[in-house]
This record gives sequence, C-alpha cells and structure tokens, in this order.
Amino acid sequence: MSARRKARELVLKSLYAYESVSGNPDDIMKTLSEDSGLAEKPRKFAGDLFYLTITHLISIDEEIKNHTQHWDISRLALVDKNILRISICELLFMPDIPSKVSINEAIELAKKYSTEESSSFVNGILNSIFKDHKAELEA
Repeated sequence: MSARRKARELVLKSLYAYESVSGNPDDIMKTLSEDSGLAEKPRKFAGDLFYLTITHLISIDEEIKNHTQHWDISRLALVDKNILRISICELLFMPDIPSKVSINEAIELAKKYSTEESSSFVNGILNSIFKDHKAELEA
C-alpha cells in the first residue's frame, strides 16, 4: 500500500474523530499521526489534507448536498461522508493531484472501510462532482 493511501487513511480516521468527539483538530492530528507509523512526508500530506478539508468543510458539504438527491447529508454514514470530503477536497483544492487518482483512492477507502455498496455510491457522487467542475479541474 502506498504511503499516500496510508496518509488518506489517517485523514479518514482524523475526520471521523473530529466529527464524532468534537475534538481539537490539532490534538486529534497529533495523536493519530504519532501512532500512524508514517514517514515525515506522508504525515505532512495527511496534515495538509486534514486541515484543508476542515477549512473548506462548509463548501465541501455543499457539494455533497448538491449531488446527493433526496438524501439529507446528516443521514449519510459518517465514514462515507468523510471519504467524500477527502476526495472533494483533493479535487477542488489540491490541483497537483490528478482527479482520477483522488476518485480511485476514495473508492478504495470505501471498499476497505465501508459497506459493499459504498464504493459505487462514492464513485457516483464524485463522478457527478467531477463532471460539474470538469472545465475548471482540467484548466
């Protein structure tokens, strides 16, 4: 498994802790990253992705709301919602990561950490968001 995938797993765990226990983001990231076994570079990537996701949480959640028809965002499984948040953050705010990589990594996280149907759900939502932002993402 790549170091970046492990870093994304760390971000997933950190976002889960952030939302479920309403903890201090700095404490959460520090505690989880120390126990992750990741080298410095992937830990920095994880920290950047975590803080960027939290910083843009309102706009990221708006994207999710706009692309989940007939579903209230609060009804989404927390793991699925956070996988979407990570990938949407990468898609919209980390242009150095190819869109296909972000989407594929989200699908793999869903396969590992969520239900059997989640990977298809995550793929559908992310493809819809990608299509809506295709012009700006490919620029």
